[in-house]
Amino acid sequence: MTRVLYLYGGWPGHKPYQVAEEWALPIFKDLGFEVDETNDIFTLDADLTGYDLIALNWNNALLSEGLTAAQETSLLTAVEAGTGIAAWHGAAAAFRTSLKYHWLLGGSFLEHPAGEGVKYPYRVTITDTGHPITAGVNDFGVASEQYYMSVDPNNHVLAESTFTGEHLPWLEGRTIPQAWTRTWGQGRVFYSAVGHDLDDLKNPDVTRLCAQGFAWAARRRP
Repeated sequence: MTRVLYLYGGWPGHKPYQVAEEWALPIFKDLGFEVDETNDIFTLDADLTGYDLIALNWNNALLSEGLTAAQETSLLTAVEAGTGIAAWHGAAAAFRTSLKYHWLLGGSFLEHPAGEGVKYPYRVTITDTGHPITAGVNDFGVASEQYYMSVDPNNHVLAESTFTGEHLPWLEGRTIPQAWTRTWGQGRVFYSAVGHDLDDLKNPDVTRLCAQGFAWAARRRP
């Protein structure tokens, strides 16, 4: 049985509890995963190596919030030993002062040029159609926050979006990865930037992308 630690909560703007009930937990159930839910950040102080996957939907209320050194070490140690990471949207804006967390994740949120919470229409293009995570996933439209991020060039990019320059003219034609994978030691990492609203996540292509991302990132067992 695949064991999952699902950490969610924090800032209520991303509706983490509703997302858990109506979207994430049903996906884990369909995948046959055994889930330990927690809304307590201090859970990361424990030994996490027994989990096959850590799912992150934690949203910080303050830019100054970060992991403690012990929490950061516990998380990185588990992933290096084979525990996977699956995260979406606000996870790239969480734990802002924890540099190694963002190194592990592969990116850090910088801004949404159209504004926070604005339902701005944009397109997500699948760039690697041959990856197991993107199998059966089509390009899709989103009317939500388009994340501009600082991204590790060593990520394996699965999908990207292009900025129009409507809000910041110098961004016209610039592309930013919106979903990627990476490895950290023996562990696999999957991240998707889409997910400000529950409606974003319930898009069938987004749900499929994430479900397959969760399955891909979970620890490989003999």
